[in-house]
Amino acid sequence: MKAEDFDKAFDDGDDISEYLDLESGRRPNQEIKRVNVDFPVWMVESLDREARRLGVTRQSVIKVWLAQKLEAGR
Repeated sequence: MKAEDFDKAFDDGDDISEYLDLESGRRPNQEIKRVNVDFPVWMVESLDREARRLGVTRQSVIKVWLAQKLEAGR
């Protein structure tokens, strides 16, 4: 299938899943790399309070805040 035909099928709302290789698909620049960071206890406690307030995990709070800071720096 040509790219323009694929785009048209997608835009028309057709099922294009048969044309996708979902086993090897990935999102560029979204690969996960684990890192370890040490925080003082007061900071972990503050992160945990904020996470509870928002109803999310500590990791989510850290990721969102870091992403916001990095975007603001662009």
